Amino acid sequence: MPLLEVRNLKAYYLTSRGPVKAVDNVSFDLERGESLGLAGESGCGKSTLGFSLINLLPPPGKIVDGSIKIDGIEVVGKPDEELRREVRWKKISMIFQGAMNALNPVLTIGDQLSEPLIYHQGVSKVEATERVKEHLELVGLDPDIYKRYPHELSGGMKQRAVIAMALLEHPDVIIADEPTTALDVIVQAQILNLLKSLKKKLNLSIIFISHDLAVISEIADRLAIMYAGEIVEIGPSENLYLNPRHPYTQKLLGAIPRLKKKVERLEFIPGAPPNLIHPPSGCRFHPRCPYRFEPCDKEEPPFIEVEPGHYVRCHLFAKR
Repeated sequence: MPLLEVRNLKAYYLTSRGPVKAVDNVSFDLERGESLGLAGESGCGKSTLGFSLINLLPPPGKIVDGSIKIDGIEVVGKPDEELRREVRWKKISMIFQGAMNALNPVLTIGDQLSEPLIYHQGVSKVEATERVKEHLELVGLDPDIYKRYPHELSGGMKQRAVIAMALLEHPDVIIADEPTTALDVIVQAQILNLLKSLKKKLNLSIIFISHDLAVISEIADRLAIMYAGEIVEIGPSENLYLNPRHPYTQKLLGAIPRLKKKVERLEFIPGAPPNLIHPPSGCRFHPRCPYRFEPCDKEEPPFIEVEPGHYVRCHLFAKR
């Protein structure tokens, strides 16, 4: 049985103009020790999906339908008190986008990291201090960081502290929401190497969210491409990078400069992402797709397995 099972998940933002369908009918599995990359344009629903998995959608966001099972425990509809006690940070945790915003500027790193251990597990202040220092060392920080405030740390150090925070209660799944976006390339590489090392050492399952396909290629075993609230292609990373099937995936990869392969001209995707209050009928990508034909604007494409473990949502393959 997969460690994480997501089935027909719908997460909407309920606004006065109508529901924004940020995550619409998404399904996937995650095995123990596996890393899944989640990529797509800004506004496609990646972060909303991440927050939905730990049931922490900010208002007016709400999970309106579907199922999320973590190690057999159903998350959707579970009372918040039970989620805090049984699921969040014990089964699944999150490395938030923007480490500075995730840390309280008036509390020391040690106080912030100790609090969940004291609150959730009832350990003493002394024991919590020791465990926090162990986790700071685990992510490559000096234990003395415990006494410092967030403003005293560099961007990379803050990001490592947030990773230590996510690991404190030994969860099975970690959601990394663009953890390298605000960092320079050297620190990005250090954080990626750290995550790969922790995945191997602790047998973690990781969902790595990013708009940067080059960064995802460093860590993901499988890759899922999101567009307008839907997963349009998912499969082993090697398959998607070397043989992308969905026109959107092809365009995204065509926009990346290559070092070893001569590219005549970088690709671009004409138009703009759709309004998710009133998404296009049929295939949501059809207004921007160079291969659209008759059923694309009327019928929603099915999810088709084009090779073992590689699925694509496109009429081009349905007709075959």
